[in-house]
Amino acid sequence: MDLGAFQQLMADTYGERDQARGLPASIAWLVEEVGELAQAVRKGDAAAQLHEVGDVLAWLASITEQLGLSLEDAAARYAQGCPRCGSSPCTCS
Repeated sequence: MDLGAFQQLMADTYGERDQARGLPASIAWLVEEVGELAQAVRKGDAAAQLHEVGDVLAWLASITEQLGLSLEDAAARYAQGCPRCGSSPCTCS
């Protein structure tokens, strides 16, 4: 699934609820999910890691939508490699 389609799916599925919740609460949910991802990484549980990466991505898509931005446009910053040096792999010191 491409990022634009994923963002639209999240908007269709949760957009109304997320808009009502607002950005500050959505940011709090994102931070909570990042914490859960960190815990899954520490435990080495691949299934939990995959689950939490999905949750982080979903909240990021929600926040991006609430801001009127595009996940695809945000990812495009890295399309040519490192945004600072332009290399892949990064050659920044």
